[in-house]
Amino acid sequence: MDKRRNTDVIVETLALEGKRVIDVGCGDGALARLMTRFGAHVLGVECSPRQLAKARAAARVADEEIVEGVGQALPADDESADAVVFFNSLHHIPIAFQAKALAEAARVLKPGGEVYVSEPLPWGAFFEAVQPIDDETWVRGAALASVKGAWVHGLEEESEFTYLHPMVLKDYDAFRDKIVSANTEREARFVELDAEMRERFARLAKPAEDGGFAFEQPMRVNLLRKE
Repeated sequence: MDKRRNTDVIVETLALEGKRVIDVGCGDGALARLMTRFGAHVLGVECSPRQLAKARAAARVADEEIVEGVGQALPADDESADAVVFFNSLHHIPIAFQAKALAEAARVLKPGGEVYVSEPLPWGAFFEAVQPIDDETWVRGAALASVKGAWVHGLEEESEFTYLHPMVLKDYDAFRDKIVSANTEREARFVELDAEMRERFARLAKPAEDGGFAFEQPMRVNLLRKE
């Protein structure tokens, strides 16, 4: 696989200038702010109170907006968006609602609009390091199945590709914080498995050239278009 940064991939794949984009599961808003810098008008949707607080506390770039909501009931009008982005978020939607989330994406998209689904693949050093805390093999597989079945909602797959995203973390604490931020229920597991998690981090992370510790995360992108 080619090495590419997640941010470079989304900017190169989507024509963001002047587009209305809905970022589903926007987390701390970092991607919403980046897309805004590239000229998009972004609505970030997030359900985690902790992540919402971070996103709303950050300095605004322009007209990006962060709202509380879930992927299976998007707070947006019909045919109001040019693109809907699920960046590492579709598999966090309960499996029972993943197909509904894609149906919602189709609802809010204008004809010809695109759905960008970026998901981490369930293998590699980072996945192995995190696996004792939360083995996402099943939910990631379910997310892919939902994407492949999205044609029933009028979303045709345009392309699928994979790459390696280089991830650099300062230390073990930064690794822990990254994992916990996506799901606060993982905090107790980190306490319970502290020794094992530290051993896995020490064994699987590689020293980065400019300091810190590096993982290579295999990624898959599926690009869908509304008919």
